[in-house]
Amino acid sequence: MKVTAAVATGRGNPLAIKELDLEEPGPGEVRVRMVASGICHTDAVVRDEWYPTPMPAVLGHEGAGVVEKVGAGVTAVEPGDHVLLTFSTCGTCDSCVSGRPAYCAHFLALNFSGRRSDGTAAFSDNGEPVGSHFFGQSSFASVSNVAERSVIKVPPTVPLKLLGPLGCSVQTGAGAVLNVLDPEAGSTFVVFGTGAVGMSALLAARVANCSTIIAVDIVQSRLQRARELGATHIINGQMENATDHIKEITGGGVDYAVDTTGNQKVFRTMVDSLGSRGHAALVGLAAPGTEATIDIGTTILTGAKISMVIEGDTVPHTFIPRLISLYQDGRFPFDKLVKSYPFTDINTAFQDSEQGTTLKPVVVF
Repeated sequence: MKVTAAVATGRGNPLAIKELDLEEPGPGEVRVRMVASGICHTDAVVRDEWYPTPMPAVLGHEGAGVVEKVGAGVTAVEPGDHVLLTFSTCGTCDSCVSGRPAYCAHFLALNFSGRRSDGTAAFSDNGEPVGSHFFGQSSFASVSNVAERSVIKVPPTVPLKLLGPLGCSVQTGAGAVLNVLDPEAGSTFVVFGTGAVGMSALLAARVANCSTIIAVDIVQSRLQRARELGATHIINGQMENATDHIKEITGGGVDYAVDTTGNQKVFRTMVDSLGSRGHAALVGLAAPGTEATIDIGTTILTGAKISMVIEGDTVPHTFIPRLISLYQDGRFPFDKLVKSYPFTDINTAFQDSEQGTTLKPVVVF
């Protein structure tokens, strides 16, 4: 069938809106007609070839839509179901069967290779293959064949135009707090970077009833937005020493921290800001080869813990319904992060996100 897709063609190039051919769904695949898709930092870094996804390729990994058809062996969903899409996993490796699918042994192949396990692609352009199955879904297409394990059935009462970001950025920030840090009520918390991932972490810290919630960024408008969403303190890292200010606010150091930036200097600041037995989580992607240093002679004396976290260390099929329930209860208003764009304006949405004027762009088909 013919579909409309935004195709990444190489570093520095805007996505090209093209008409592609889409194969029938194969075994273990679900054909989903997209309603909307979030745009995530990972889409941008793959577009810019930080990671070796073959080009051309259809990216997108925060899709939401309606099931049109299922391939052989699919049992999780049926045509007409409303679904949210998330990352792909094998389901059989040690990490998957022990409840840690974000660390699937085949994560890179399943999410970044642009191909099925047999080496084929679901999209083609005049007979030439175009990368598919990005994060099991390639949601920057009007219709896509999605890996069954990437599909989560959601209630039809929740708007699909809103849900996409739960599939990656929102669950990454919220999961880092609720699954990994697991802060006690009344504890202190800081998030570095107030994009969609950082704001989701902030909202999760509110769910966890942290008493002090600090937001650090260099974009003042985002800091003001963080204040509106529940930050008790805001720090502009360009205008003051964040470590000193955090220690002043917390009386010696923060209990829990999240770095969403992947920046070496910010990572060091986060570690230096920890108090006794503090726990920090790094969720921000950095280019391969990026290195950061910490003062191990001082840090060891605090008993601090540093966790590297992928996709919020979630089991999406249980964690995402939890976030939807919290949203419906009014306790997790992630909708306040979202701005919608027509699908044809996808490059504008990327630009607005990269310039910091939009927290979480979502393209609507």
